[in-house]
Amino acid sequence: MTNFIPIFPLAIVVYPGEDLNLHIFEPRYKQLISECITTKKPFGIPSIISNKVGELGTLVELIEVVKTYENGEMDIRTHGIKVFRILETIPEIPDKLYSGAIVNYPENDDRGNKDLMRKVIEAIRELHKMLTVTKTFSKKDADLNAYDIAHHAGLSIDEEYELLGLMKELHRQEYLRRHLQKVLPVVAQMESLKEKVKLNGHFRNLSSFEFDFGDEK
Repeated sequence: MTNFIPIFPLAIVVYPGEDLNLHIFEPRYKQLISECITTKKPFGIPSIISNKVGELGTLVELIEVVKTYENGEMDIRTHGIKVFRILETIPEIPDKLYSGAIVNYPENDDRGNKDLMRKVIEAIRELHKMLTVTKTFSKKDADLNAYDIAHHAGLSIDEEYELLGLMKELHRQEYLRRHLQKVLPVVAQMESLKEKVKLNGHFRNLSSFEFDFGDEK
């Protein structure tokens, strides 16, 4: 299916199923959100990568306007629906301050591998333990998918965008597995180095080595 959607480009990657809170302050996006409230239609968040609007993004629906300020600014809650690909950007729309795009929605296979997913989740928890980070997931482990945990795996924005472009859950799981397989040893080495640096310059209680110099003459 191909259709036109208003777009709100951001320098982040939003995934299907993700809950995203936004503070709306620019006039063009105040207009966009106001119209979404009236029409109850979704809008698109394409990712800005290297200062350019990428061709991929996620369609989101407005869940709630949490607060409206006197100057028209808003705090809103949104929810990711599905990935889109931009076919054509429409920079100027008559009587609108915001831009739009002609998009389609690539077929997305959500069938993954449970054992592989379990290993990925375990690896993420190990990473958090190393970094002394405490995070909890909103779903049970058995219900989690790659989109749910991607932001917790230490990916760069470029890597998150690459994962957004993978249209098979199995490929997304494998992408995360390979990333964590690469990152965990590096973090472990950093932790070891940090402990060594902590010891530098401090008095240490070390056992001495008893040398046998033999019989003195």
